[in-house]
Amino acid sequence: MAFKSLHLYWIYILTNKKHGVLYIGVTGGIEDRLRRHRSGEGSVFTKKYNAYKLVHFEEFQYINDAIAREK
Repeated sequence: MAFKSLHLYWIYILTNKKHGVLYIGVTGGIEDRLRRHRSGEGSVFTKKYNAYKLVHFEEFQYINDAIAREK
């Protein structure tokens, strides 16, 4: 009997303290991805604009659904 593990994916929106910019991303590990953004390893954009405040996230079972929602 084959067993498939359940994978979860998230879309998330980050902003900066002034709420002047939005960053939208997709990830397979939300906690690790947020840690990386906050440590300056997440993306050049979030580092440049200090966009580390999580304002929204949604969970998906399938990556294609998460990508479609992000777009």
